[in-house]
Amino acid sequence: MLKVSRVVRPLMDLVTFGEAVVRLSPRAGERLDDARHCDVHVGGSELNVAVGAARLGLGARWISRLPETPLGQLIARRAREAGVDLSHVLWAQGERAGLYFVEAAAVHYDRADSAMSRIGPGVIDWPRALAGARWFHLSGITPALSTTAAAATAEALAAAKQAGATVSYDLNYRPQLWSGERARAVQEPLLGQVDVLITNQGDPRAVFGIAGGEDVAARALQERFGCRAVVVTLREPSGSGRRTRSAIALADGTIHRGPSCDVGVVDPIGSGDAFSAGLIAGLLRSDDWGTAVRWGVALSALKYGVPGDFSAAGRDDLERALQHLEDDR
Repeated sequence: MLKVSRVVRPLMDLVTFGEAVVRLSPRAGERLDDARHCDVHVGGSELNVAVGAARLGLGARWISRLPETPLGQLIARRAREAGVDLSHVLWAQGERAGLYFVEAAAVHYDRADSAMSRIGPGVIDWPRALAGARWFHLSGITPALSTTAAAATAEALAAAKQAGATVSYDLNYRPQLWSGERARAVQEPLLGQVDVLITNQGDPRAVFGIAGGEDVAARALQERFGCRAVVVTLREPSGSGRRTRSAIALADGTIHRGPSCDVGVVDPIGSGDAFSAGLIAGLLRSDDWGTAVRWGVALSALKYGVPGDFSAAGRDDLERALQHLEDDR
């Protein structure tokens, strides 16, 4: 059984580390090259996870590096409004926030030389930032930003293990940021420090050349890196504007299968991060993998129904979604 770190009155249940960006999306039916107006959202994998957990009632802290600009302040304000602690965010003068643009199914990045990409080791007081934390989460997007960000990721992982926190890592491969070969070379030394490795169906093949179904991939990843648990999220189109969402978790030598949930898609971005938030919250609340995978699937399904990158679901919303999944069994 995965032993989740337990501390009396923790300062933070969850600490995450990564970049947030400003998202601009043309109105429905408009192309980016002909847009007159854009909706503005804030997102970023690790911040999305912190927001999802905070809205479920967990103490959540996000660590990053932001520029002292209006866009940096926008990111910070949206995170604070969602209940996320920013006490260990670094602020940088004369730098920029990353942007990305979403039109239909296409995503365009403009995040080179962002403030977070210039982070390096030795600038975060990790013992203070992780004091009392039960869980630490980050993803493969962070080391993809730059060689210095990759070094800071290695430092963060070592500090989290030293602090006794359970560590989760979402492989989260982004070919816009680096090649599969580079992703493998940088992350292989990191993943031996990970307790819970999270991935989707495609990333194990793209990064590590691991073919086969989700059960095969989970066992291959666990054998390769020695993670105590491997979680694979599953999603398939199920009709016009709909997707089926599920997941498996390989833990304690057992495959735990989540429910299958068919949902309408308003905005798919951030659904994987919502899954991670639900999974982490479920483990911190119950220490039971069956419960955790159900929570992850339910929170992910709820995220599909709202615009923007953040999960908007509170604990009552999650309870209703879980009951709906139970009724459909």
